[in-house]
Amino acid sequence: MPSFHGRQDVAARIVGSVEPVRVFVLDDHEIVRRGMRELLESQGDIKVVGEAGLAAEALRRIPALRPDVAILDARLPDGSGIDVCRDIRSGTPEVPCLILTSHDDDEALFAAIMAGAAGYVLKQIRGNDLIGAVRTVASGQSMLDPAVTQRVLTRLRDGAPEDRLLSTLSERERQILGLIAEGLTNRQIASRIHLAEKTVKNNVSSILEKLGLTSRTQAAVFATKLAG
Repeated sequence: MPSFHGRQDVAARIVGSVEPVRVFVLDDHEIVRRGMRELLESQGDIKVVGEAGLAAEALRRIPALRPDVAILDARLPDGSGIDVCRDIRSGTPEVPCLILTSHDDDEALFAAIMAGAAGYVLKQIRGNDLIGAVRTVASGQSMLDPAVTQRVLTRLRDGAPEDRLLSTLSERERQILGLIAEGLTNRQIASRIHLAEKTVKNNVSSILEKLGLTSRTQAAVFATKLAG
């Protein structure tokens, strides 16, 4: 964990001291990454120290680079920035994550907060606002609106609807839901509980349908809420 003085050092950079704020950019579109690099580095006090187009690549590079801020695209070909955020915050919690998304919906926002994101902004954000968000997050502050965070906490507290949905799942589906929450793939789940991978895939589809969800990330968030 970083020391208090370590976080002060980061804040000092933002107000014009020695080193720039170090940023990592994860987005599957090269032109978007290039645009963000040019925008951020045009300020003089921000430097993009690494980038990636896939979640797996980001998970390898971010812990090694330890940037002051990781900007993560919410939707990627091999996963999501929210999943990357969860893994990064688990292994290197001193790296704050800023989720960048094209879609403004409560489920994605909820998932981002549960993953430990320090901020959640739309890709339609103005350049100056993105720069401000990076500086804010790098200084150790949150970009999340307190009212939004309160809405998430209310959802965590009022779990009755989730309990009713859970009752629609079979015992096997509940078991698989728990393993999804652990981050296991279909193949790993199949090996763990001795089922064919295709059977697990069919069960996952059934779980998502019964819970009214569209992705494994949402299923993991659902299970996490129940466990909490």
